[in-house]
Amino acid sequence: MAKVPDLFEDLKNCYSENEEYSSETDQLSLNQKSFYDARYDPLHEDCMDKFTSLSTSETCKTSQLTFKESVVLVTGNGKVLKRRRLSYNQIITDDDLEAVANDPEEEIIQPRSAPYSSQSNMKYNFMQVIKQRCILNDTLNQSIIRDISGPYLMAAALNDLQQAVKFDMGAYISNDDSKLPVTLRISKTRLFLSAQNEDEPVLLKEMPETPKVIRDETNLLFFWERHGTKNYFESVAHPELFIATSQERQVHMARGQPSIIDFQILENQP
Repeated sequence: MAKVPDLFEDLKNCYSENEEYSSETDQLSLNQKSFYDARYDPLHEDCMDKFTSLSTSETCKTSQLTFKESVVLVTGNGKVLKRRRLSYNQIITDDDLEAVANDPEEEIIQPRSAPYSSQSNMKYNFMQVIKQRCILNDTLNQSIIRDISGPYLMAAALNDLQQAVKFDMGAYISNDDSKLPVTLRISKTRLFLSAQNEDEPVLLKEMPETPKVIRDETNLLFFWERHGTKNYFESVAHPELFIATSQERQVHMARGQPSIIDFQILENQP
């Protein structure tokens, strides 16, 4: 059921210099102008990055102010960072403003990130295959091989790299240009790596073809990050989880140590 607005609270919040609030009668009387006619001037440039009142009275040019609403800290572009609610007609000086700004317990207005549901609805369009027949080696010089027990992968030290799994890396584009989403498909097959929950083994998922557009199957996508010779594959569907290896374990999803999450890529293997 929709919440009915509290008109009395709204009237009280709109109380200004031209309004007189009576707590004894619980009614609001207007002496001069209706609160519907109240005007709020734009924020002066010299108020940026300072505390200032949101009431109708002028507040930027005096050191001793009368506040009727609240004070806020704003950045140079007008973004609200801190807010403090004040009592009506409370006197505050420049020293008080400085104390509020430096108080770590003040309410911090955090930016709102996009909800996970919105992120999962993002569309990823196939661009091209950017690497073919590449081998992934971890820092223990282990290569990724097939696990004969099921649709899984293992890491093992090999003398013959012919036994290692070769991957084709397909690149996708999205609205976020700061990261590169890719798929990892076993070369000459329709098997794609599919991320799972933390500590769960990565699955090999068979697809009829390389997806041209990915919306719901984000388990197939990984953000590829490269730092020197180290390569990382972070799951798009499970942020902060990476493709990982460990001795005598299946390839799985992990955040980091004790698992190994950085790989060397050996390209164009026969």
